[in-house]
Amino acid sequence: MNGKSMLGTFALAVIVLLGLDSVYVVTEFERAVALRFGRLISDNIEPGMHFKLPLADEVLKFDGRVLTVDAAPESFFTVQQKRVVVDSFAKWKIADVGTYYKATGGDERVAANRLASRVNDGLRNEFGVRTLHEVVSGERDQLMSDLTFRLNAAVQDSLGVEVVDIRVKRIDLPEDVSGSVFNRMAAEREKEAREYRSKGKEESEKIRADADRQITIIAAEAYRDSEKIRGEGDAQSAAIYAEAFNKDAEFYAFTRSLKAYRDSFSSKGDVLILSPDSDFFRYLNKSSGE
Repeated sequence: MNGKSMLGTFALAVIVLLGLDSVYVVTEFERAVALRFGRLISDNIEPGMHFKLPLADEVLKFDGRVLTVDAAPESFFTVQQKRVVVDSFAKWKIADVGTYYKATGGDERVAANRLASRVNDGLRNEFGVRTLHEVVSGERDQLMSDLTFRLNAAVQDSLGVEVVDIRVKRIDLPEDVSGSVFNRMAAEREKEAREYRSKGKEESEKIRADADRQITIIAAEAYRDSEKIRGEGDAQSAAIYAEAFNKDAEFYAFTRSLKAYRDSFSSKGDVLILSPDSDFFRYLNKSSGE
């Protein structure tokens, strides 16, 4: 290969490299800025394919998705001067890529650290004007909404980012007071348990007394009804016997005597001591049946 061929090949390679260096692509998940000799010339590059000057221009790309900054747990004081340890996190994304680059140099860690510091400062201010109950349960959602709104007004201009949401993962008491608080809570729960047991026992006694009363009433009413029915049955039985006796007194007396004989001599061991002329042997002594 002669010198002209080598020079031509080298020139072609340079042209290809310069051509490749003049084209870049920004995806929909990225935000980018363009620098020319280190000076910012474009800070709002749309997604797609773009051209730049080879060697002179530099394109910096940043993650444009929603990111998470996990702030280190911090100690805050409530309005009651009660110290709590708060662990929180924030969701954020780049809002103004030019401001973001100027404030952080495009370093995501720098942005996350500054944002975490702002979040902790905001939480410290919010906790300082609220009670422990309010920050734990009563007004937590409203607190997070207010803090997100106020923090956005500050960081969008200074850092070029938008705070999407702020949440508290957990709120703990310091170790030096958590033991006493736990004991107090346990004592309160035990007191409530005793009250519930006492009320339950009182209700059970009422229910048991009412059940006993109802049992007594039902038994008395059942005995009354049974006696009434038995009396009515005896009356009907007596009436039937009387009616039958009036129809044929002699035959009725005869059948009653036969029943008496059968009942008296039903067992071989039965013994009767009677006078021979006793009325019991009336129909046995008179075979004619008179």
